[in-house]
Amino acid sequence: MSELSFPITVMRIGYRVGRDPRINTHLGLVSRALGADEFLVSGDKDHKMFETINQVTRTFGGKFQTSHIDEPIKWIKKFKSGELGSEKGTVIHLTMYGEDHRKISKKIPKNRPLAIIVGGAKVPSTIYRIADYNVSVGNQPHSEVAALALLLDRLQDGNSVDQDFKNPKLKIVPDLKTKNVIDFSSNVFENAEE
Repeated sequence: MSELSFPITVMRIGYRVGRDPRINTHLGLVSRALGADEFLVSGDKDHKMFETINQVTRTFGGKFQTSHIDEPIKWIKKFKSGELGSEKGTVIHLTMYGEDHRKISKKIPKNRPLAIIVGGAKVPSTIYRIADYNVSVGNQPHSEVAALALLLDRLQDGNSVDQDFKNPKLKIVPDLKTKNVIDFSSNVFENAEE
C-alpha cells in the first residue's frame, strides 16, 4: 500500500479475541488507511476480524494483506535478518515507555522494510531487546490506535493520508456539505444530503 521506498508491516502481538476485537480491527484499518502494506496478528485467531479488514480493502481498494502468525518473536528475528525478503528490516516497538517518536522518526532508515510492533496485554521483554527502536507517542497511557496513526504519519512526513488506493469499488469524494461517493461497480455517483 505504501508508495514509499520501504514497505511497512504492522504487527499486533498478544491479541485476545474476547477482549480486543474492536481495537484490533481499528489497528488494521488505520494501518491500511495510513500507508502500511500488511497487518499481522499473533495471539488468538480471529477470522471475523480479518474478514472485516479484508472487506474494507476489497471495497475501497488497495493491496493490503492480513494474516495470523504463531511465533511473533521468530518472525521479528527473521524480518530483521532479511530471511523474509531480500533486505534486512528495521523493527520499531510502539510503547509508552519508549523514546519520543518525533525525535526517533528522523533516525529511522527509510530505504528498507519497516515493521511496527504494537503490544497487547503483556509484551515479552524480548521485544524491547530485539527492537531497533522502542518508540512512544507520549509517555502516558492512551490508545494504541491513536499512537499508531501518529507514528505512521510521522514516518511519512505528514503525508500518511495521501495514499492512492488502486481498483476501488467505492471512492469517497471529499465535500464540505454532503456525502459524495463514486460507486465504480455500478458507475454511479451518489450525492446524499445528511
